[in-house]
Amino acid sequence: MRFLCLFCLTATFVFNAISTPHSFAESTATTQSWPGSKTSWNGFDRFDFEIDDRPAFIVCPRVAAPGNPWVWRARFPSFHAEADRILLDRGFHVAHIDTRDMFGSDRAMQHWDAFYRFLTDHDLHPKAALEGVSRGGLFVYRFASRWPERVACIYCDTPVCDIRSWPGGKGTGRGDSRSWQRCLNEHGLNEETVSQFDGNPIDNLAPIASAEIPILHIVSLNDEIVPPSENTFVLAKRYRELGGKIDVMEVADGTEKSGGHHFPHPDPLRVADFMERNNACLPSDNDYFVLRGTLDNCRAVFENEKRGRVAFLGGSITAMNGWRDLVCDYLRHRFPQTEFDFVDAAIPSTGSTPGAFRFENDVLSHGKVDLLFEEAAVNDLHNMRTPVEMTRGMEGIVRHARNANPQMDIVLMHFVEPRQMTNYRNNVIPETIRQHEAVAEHYAVPSIHLAKEVTDRIDAGQFDWENDFVNLHPSPYGHSIYASTIRRMLGTAWESPSTQRDSLLKHELPPPIDALSYDRGKYVPLDSVSDLSGFEIIDECDPRDDEVGGAVREGFVKVPMLVATKPESTFSMKFDGRAVGLFVTAGPDAGTIAFRIDDGPEQTRDLFTKWSRGLHIPWAHVLASDLEPGPHRITVRVTQEKNESSRGHACRIVHLLVNGS
Repeated sequence: MRFLCLFCLTATFVFNAISTPHSFAESTATTQSWPGSKTSWNGFDRFDFEIDDRPAFIVCPRVAAPGNPWVWRARFPSFHAEADRILLDRGFHVAHIDTRDMFGSDRAMQHWDAFYRFLTDHDLHPKAALEGVSRGGLFVYRFASRWPERVACIYCDTPVCDIRSWPGGKGTGRGDSRSWQRCLNEHGLNEETVSQFDGNPIDNLAPIASAEIPILHIVSLNDEIVPPSENTFVLAKRYRELGGKIDVMEVADGTEKSGGHHFPHPDPLRVADFMERNNACLPSDNDYFVLRGTLDNCRAVFENEKRGRVAFLGGSITAMNGWRDLVCDYLRHRFPQTEFDFVDAAIPSTGSTPGAFRFENDVLSHGKVDLLFEEAAVNDLHNMRTPVEMTRGMEGIVRHARNANPQMDIVLMHFVEPRQMTNYRNNVIPETIRQHEAVAEHYAVPSIHLAKEVTDRIDAGQFDWENDFVNLHPSPYGHSIYASTIRRMLGTAWESPSTQRDSLLKHELPPPIDALSYDRGKYVPLDSVSDLSGFEIIDECDPRDDEVGGAVREGFVKVPMLVATKPESTFSMKFDGRAVGLFVTAGPDAGTIAFRIDDGPEQTRDLFTKWSRGLHIPWAHVLASDLEPGPHRITVRVTQEKNESSRGHACRIVHLLVNGS
């Protein structure tokens, strides 16, 4: 089971992507396992105590993220703390031990080693995200070079990387004579021997590079206290020469009062994303997403045009207040100048087949879409779609999207379900995910393997299914895990500085996997039918009327429906296309229909489902999917027969479905 602020919380809370969380269920600490005095820090519990005779503190998230990730701040722990607040919302702990005036010395490292043992003994993750401000750079790099296996990533803010630059002032910087003497004494140096000192961050990068520890710095170009030309830029050059990965954020002007050393932080979200992405405490060496193609088009629109439309197509997991809200909040704060239109196109109980036919009505009707999130793995399994249907539905969505807007970026997600977990534990990729992944690979669409991630993290003991994730409709905690992985994927895709383009990239549209995919799926008007006998169009149909009862889905109650409740009711419809079907609401009285295409044989379809006893479930029946392109005619009849569990013969059609020629 996951640790709630290290055993200290009893309720569930969704930690958000930003420092002012979206409104979700709050929880409060009831007990705590940390020593010392408890206070509040920006709304989070802070505990102050002593370790190894040094003052220390830890700030707890409301609910710890899986694996208990944490940030270790060196020196000036309140300076530029915006990223820390974001990470606390995301489930990170923030820790600090006071080793001031020790300049990263051996004595400081003894205290750091003691603090590390204490925190990891309290079940924080074995790897920390190190954060060093100014002279704090001396501490984080010394620790990382000694113990690279204990470090997930390094973020430094205007860091000292060579004591001769600061506090020595041996270059272009001002230096600090009092701090310089303390520094020499701490390291056992003098003015003559300091030239041979090799304990600087710039001198001890090899073990850090060998461990492939990612680094991010921010500097101000007019810094007269810790000039980047003598510190960060030297370190970055050497680290890259060693094969290491480092990015440097540059601020043109620090404040005059600080000698250029301080400045308002331009992008704390980027810092938080960097640390979350590189310290997610994953049980696998690889993250649970596959970046294919590009997500640069939507980013360019968001950044350059200052507007964006993002659509979410899926079932009940997407319809819930959860991961979708968190991703919307993240995008708003990632692109604060952008006006977003978020399209909630989720309908519970629906998978890729109904998604393909409703795509035009529920998504494209809102206008040009820049980014589409799509999920259907759970419902395609529960709705017992065949592998052929899984492919035709998902490929239909992707092809329809790209035909409508060749520049549309798409993300495909595979949510978790217990049978999928069993598959993964038997080293079998679940059928729905295998079929959807084939589509994603064929069309170079990024995908996120959340089912695999949840399985691995449960098996690693980071949380459990019954108490933490709860079920396939996740708890708020489960939704936060989904949102975290989506943030990591987007952060990775958008990690490098964007490059403005005159025109957006057109995604290639290869030949289809299945020529009969529902890529031209659409609704046709109910009044397209003719020869009605016993059927009628009811403008505001409530399928619960006449004591039928049962639950209903939004969008499938008090809307126009083509309805018959008696056997031998009929209608016909002419259409032009390769497939035809009915989108019905099938409740306790759902009947059985017979249908005939052109002059073909009559076939039957039972509309009653295993959910129909208590729910008028939305269900897309594709009655014929492999027709020759061109004009056809379908005739539908309600039969005398019905499912033995049904209380009637009702056929309530909400939409007529056609896959165009």
